[in-house]
Amino acid sequence: MADDLFKALADPTRRIILDELAEKSGQTLFEICSRLSMRHHLGISRQAVSQHLAVLEGAGLVEVRREGRYKFHDLNTAPLRHIAERWPTDAPDPSPPKESTP
Repeated sequence: MADDLFKALADPTRRIILDELAEKSGQTLFEICSRLSMRHHLGISRQAVSQHLAVLEGAGLVEVRREGRYKFHDLNTAPLRHIAERWPTDAPDPSPPKESTP
C-alpha cells in the first residue's frame, strides 16, 4: 500500500488534483478538468485526468461515489495519516542547538 501511495504522490499533476479536491471535495471529472485548465493552466485531456484519478483511487487517496449518472471524487486523507503514524513523531529535533549570546 505504501508503494502505491508514494507512487501516486510522486507526480506533480496528481498532487495538484489532490490540492483541488482538498479545496472542494466531491468534484466530477468535468469540474476537475476545468479547474486544472483555468487555475493551473494545465492542458491535459480528460482521459489523462481519468488515469491520474485511477492511480489516486488505487492508492486510496481518492474515493469515488456515484449518484445517478454522475461520478464524484472525494479526497481521503486516511492513507496519509497511516504513513505519518508509521514513523515516530517524538524524535529529537534535528536542528543544531541555538547558541545563546551574553
